[in-house]
Amino acid sequence: MAASTTASQAELKANRVPVGWRDQCSSLLIPLNVCRRKNNYMPWECEGERHTYEECQYKDYMRRMKALSKQKLAEASEDE
Repeated sequence: MAASTTASQAELKANRVPVGWRDQCSSLLIPLNVCRRKNNYMPWECEGERHTYEECQYKDYMRRMKALSKQKLAEASEDE
């Protein structure tokens, strides 16, 4: 993931992002939460922001699964 999708600790603290949500896509979560608060959490109001955030989460998940797969292959080849 690009570093541009990670918010600084000061930004995360200022926007009260819980520690569990401070990941690679944290800078996309901040505007999503602002939109949600502004629109009283109506799900149809922030679809663009939510889609962008969920896409980032999916890409991060796929990146981690590929890294895990490579790690398991390397360990299996070492065992042989």
